[in-house]
Amino acid sequence: MARLAQTAGLTDIQREILSTVRDFVDKEILPVATELEHRDEYPQQIVDGLKELGLFGLMIPEEYGGLGESLLTYALCVEEIARGWMSVSGIINTHFIVAYMLKQHGTQEQKDHFLPRMAAGDIRGAFSMSEPALGSDVSAITSKAVKDGDEYVLNGQKMWLTNGGTSSLVAVLVRSDEGHPEGTAPHKSMTTFLIEKEPGFGEVQPGLTIPGKIDKMGYKGVDTTELIMDGLRIPADRVLGGETGRGFYQMMDGVEVGRVNVAARGCGVAQRAFELGVSYAQQRHTFGKPIAQHQAIQFKLAEMATKVEAAHAMMVNAARKKDSGERNDLEAGMAKYLASEYCKEVVEDAFRIHGGYGFSKEYEIERLYREAPMLLIGEGTAEIQKMIIGRRLLEEYRFQG
Repeated sequence: MARLAQTAGLTDIQREILSTVRDFVDKEILPVATELEHRDEYPQQIVDGLKELGLFGLMIPEEYGGLGESLLTYALCVEEIARGWMSVSGIINTHFIVAYMLKQHGTQEQKDHFLPRMAAGDIRGAFSMSEPALGSDVSAITSKAVKDGDEYVLNGQKMWLTNGGTSSLVAVLVRSDEGHPEGTAPHKSMTTFLIEKEPGFGEVQPGLTIPGKIDKMGYKGVDTTELIMDGLRIPADRVLGGETGRGFYQMMDGVEVGRVNVAARGCGVAQRAFELGVSYAQQRHTFGKPIAQHQAIQFKLAEMATKVEAAHAMMVNAARKKDSGERNDLEAGMAKYLASEYCKEVVEDAFRIHGGYGFSKEYEIERLYREAPMLLIGEGTAEIQKMIIGRRLLEEYRFQG
């Protein structure tokens, strides 16, 4: 076991789960990740392996067939998986945000209907807030739901759905003005709908189209898509929690879990970049000795290792805070911001250590170099994190003049 990024105070069960996941990553993900990523191929065999391990039910309560584990256990598993291939952690993340939102906010019927099959990995989740004309400005959502008898009719276009094609359940945030008078604050007139669909692309059901995969710089393998609703009819019992106007709060609760996940991904990718850099530095010789013996490279390795350690500590703190039932938006924002920025820096230093070979697709660091930027924008940009952090700090440290 490596010296860096250790977590104190874990139970025997947590250690066993992490050991199993790390073993799976080393044997089943790392040997094939770069090849699959270059082909932009969905890692079906890896996903099947994760299903067998029970990872799709990791945080789902035992009464629904899951393992009932904590956010910390989940985050540490994500860290291990992202160390192998970040795209695989994306497949799990969206699934868990939807499962978490169902567990926290769903009606009893919704929990009974979805959670057991989500725990087994038979239903896989995706969630959607963003739209083509907006990113982090959730209040500007234009997709709309209109009540029609016992159903709602949904219209609009959503963007950046991780797992948009392969998922069979999508939690979608839209505007629903029903019961909300003119002038209601935008975030109080939003509702989360649970849309069941067939996996695939094209018109997957009447009124619902998944046009195809968006071609991305990195983060390949996992499908990222648009979602177009044109007269899509959804039964009223598929409003998350059974009550309109609560969608914004439900989604933000889910995104806090997602931000801890993105921090964990940053930690995992940074760890892998450090492993690759420290290994290559001991093999590559210049001026008659391994480059690891040159002070310039030792300084880089020292900075990289310190960043890996600091990001891991902040991520663990944010997960533990959420597990304790406390508000963790400040800690999650800080962890996500720091881990994604440090990840980019550690990956770049590992890339520099590789010299010209880092630019070759033969070397794994080339893939990491294209993956790291996604963490700077996923689950809210670095700038959005800083806004959240700044506002929360002003709440906590209000001037008493």
